[in-house]
Amino acid sequence: MKLHGYYRSSTSYRLRIALNLKGLDYTTVPVNLLQLEQREDAFRTRNPFGGVPMLEAEGRDRAQSMAIIEWLDDRFPERPLLPADTEGRFTVRELSYAVATELHAPLNLKVLQYLKSEFGQSQEAVDRWYRHWLANTLDPLERRLAQLGTGDFLLANPGMFEAVLIPQLYNARRFAYDLSTSPHLARIEDACAGLPAFIAAHPDRQPDTPKED
Repeated sequence: MKLHGYYRSSTSYRLRIALNLKGLDYTTVPVNLLQLEQREDAFRTRNPFGGVPMLEAEGRDRAQSMAIIEWLDDRFPERPLLPADTEGRFTVRELSYAVATELHAPLNLKVLQYLKSEFGQSQEAVDRWYRHWLANTLDPLERRLAQLGTGDFLLANPGMFEAVLIPQLYNARRFAYDLSTSPHLARIEDACAGLPAFIAAHPDRQPDTPKED
């Protein structure tokens, strides 16, 4: 398998975590979003959505990270990312898709760039936009976790929810979002931070991570 992605893309990051949790081997193919490589004809021919990640697997170019994660769980049922029981699967999907659908759309790079290029917004204004939408979803997510009475992870082991959550919290910290009132989110983040699957997937450890001088 080949994973076409960008080191700091939250969707590429979540897919790296998912692949690592399942113990699947893959090669990383960097796609530089800042240089708009995802919009080049050669890439769009393979992925009409013009975004990352794209996973080459079993003779097909697969797009949309959440669909890929669910496909991975169907295709490689060992080390499942979702539990077997219906209620558990609903819980994982409810929280995972809250992050994936409510946060990724208003906070991805092309939206932030559009706010600047088309509406003349300053970086400070863009940062406020980012933190507003984070609170809009992370606050109720924190309340749901409190209702569920979670431990180090949503369920017994890290899975799809943690794969989706951790990249978003990484981005939240980049934009100086205050997580001090989110103890359940912070506890899950801390528990994941020491696990090999999450360490290897971190943006600082990717082949396209900019090297410090």
